[in-house]
Amino acid sequence: MRSVFAFACCVALLAASLAGAAESSASPLGKKIDEFALKDTSGKEWTLAGLADRKALVVVFVGTECPVNNLYAPRLAELAKEYAAKGVQFLAVNSNTQDTPARVAEHAKKYDLSLPVCKDAANAVADRFGARRTPEAFVLDGKRTVVYRGRIDDQYGVGFSRPKPTRRDLAEALDEVLAGKPVTKAETEAPGCLIARVAKATGAATVTYTKQVSRLLQAHCQECHRPGQIGPMPLLTYDDAAAWAETIKEVVAEKRMPPWYADPKHGQFENDRQLSEGDRKALLAWVDGGCPKGDDKDQPPPRAFVDGWRVGQPDVVFTMPKAFTVPAKAEGGLPYQMFGVKTNFTEDRWIQAAEAKPGNKSVVHHIIAYVIMPGQRRQRSGDGIGDGFLVGYAPGDMPAVFPAGTAKKIPKGAMIAFQMHYTPNGTEQTDRSSVGLVFAKEPPQHEMRTRGIHNEDFEIPPGDAGRKVTSSSTFREDAVLYSFLPHMHLRGKSFEYRAVFPGGKQEVLLSVPRWDFNWQSNYRLAKPLPLPAGTRIECTAYFDNSDKNWNNPDPTKTVYWGDQTWEEMMIGFVDYSYTAKSGGK
Repeated sequence: MRSVFAFACCVALLAASLAGAAESSASPLGKKIDEFALKDTSGKEWTLAGLADRKALVVVFVGTECPVNNLYAPRLAELAKEYAAKGVQFLAVNSNTQDTPARVAEHAKKYDLSLPVCKDAANAVADRFGARRTPEAFVLDGKRTVVYRGRIDDQYGVGFSRPKPTRRDLAEALDEVLAGKPVTKAETEAPGCLIARVAKATGAATVTYTKQVSRLLQAHCQECHRPGQIGPMPLLTYDDAAAWAETIKEVVAEKRMPPWYADPKHGQFENDRQLSEGDRKALLAWVDGGCPKGDDKDQPPPRAFVDGWRVGQPDVVFTMPKAFTVPAKAEGGLPYQMFGVKTNFTEDRWIQAAEAKPGNKSVVHHIIAYVIMPGQRRQRSGDGIGDGFLVGYAPGDMPAVFPAGTAKKIPKGAMIAFQMHYTPNGTEQTDRSSVGLVFAKEPPQHEMRTRGIHNEDFEIPPGDAGRKVTSSSTFREDAVLYSFLPHMHLRGKSFEYRAVFPGGKQEVLLSVPRWDFNWQSNYRLAKPLPLPAGTRIECTAYFDNSDKNWNNPDPTKTVYWGDQTWEEMMIGFVDYSYTAKSGGK
């Protein structure tokens, strides 16, 4: 199971008691909030009585690990500063059971939250407001009555990240309150992570953490949800899982996690991350049962992970020539960054495994490493786009380990080009990523190749929610197909690979009905597929350039092929080898 985020926007995981969930279901609008007292990270106490002179009060519930929450941290600090001179007090309240006062203080310092950040013990204040998520904002008027509840604005959410907000909900509510007007849009949906309330067992435990859930997390989640990996929070212990249990339930029930987008009706894949229906029901039953721990003797030993490189110790590591500084934010997104590194190989080298390793996972969305041939200026030759593709990294994807008898070739004198896509996370960061290579012990029987089946000649009109773009490529010699990696940008909607065999038989090899730019998987066939000479692979993609696509950078513009994320691409990468030992053409 992986988080995003990607932005790597990954969805966070939190636990809520049944009582807290029931209370939060009722709208708090029009409710007068009774007195409370909270201490901020400096030890100062804040009460409603002590803020009687403020024209309005904004209480925003926050956390330390939620990706959406952290994207909004700079915005929250800016709003607090902007409205302080207008007589408005902002309070940030952390009600998560797993966030200790020390973690709250560390987080506030990291994100430069100059407003008061308070710890809410046992989620008492969150229950009083009916707060559910982080970040979720509440506006109290001069009488301390709730007049607005919901999101800060509409820029970030689960599965989308707009270049800028189209509506500043919290700011507009405050402006109306200060002007003595009723709030036009008094309630919106906050898109962040569920507040972690204390879990309470509800009866006899049929599913426990030690007997079932720990094993499910080891098998499906911990690859990413552990320190130093892409998951925004660890899921290594009972306390970790119990703290995020209610959102585990949410994302598992909605099949957002583990992230897997292939239509199960087509193809079988060795890296299929889907939960079986039995495993899904077990996780949901555990959360509904109040997260019982079970007997410690039933718990399996911790899963062993390889530190550093997942392909083992590389024979050679190539690192970006210099660190790149990722700004705290970038309106409209950052352009892709390109870096070149000389291999200095004096002879051709065969690569058995390759891994692209982010230097800073919090800001690296994806990496594509290409082999640039001697005398070549960019990654295009032979079959076209993809011929120089070496290895990629995207949130949760696995390194490239090529089947026995195959390997990728890097010619002597070649360079490796890093194409880097960075996503600002609210604080200035630096990154210096690497690629590690493991050499084949002997020359392979077959050269592993990558072909990019692409179409550059398209345009997507403004507002078009279903523009179809196709591409195809014919294999002139017998070949073996190993994997697929569909690639589009923010307007991508769906992608399909279809094989048309000699004689006319057709077969859908992979269908991704809901494309997600934040989770670009390499779909690896469980059994390699022979392709007789003359087989044609057809790719069909659909794009959504309408305002219904919340990731759309600008639905008023016509979109063409281009390298940057606000442009578009249509590429169906495939890994294959020719059957003939000569390597084919």
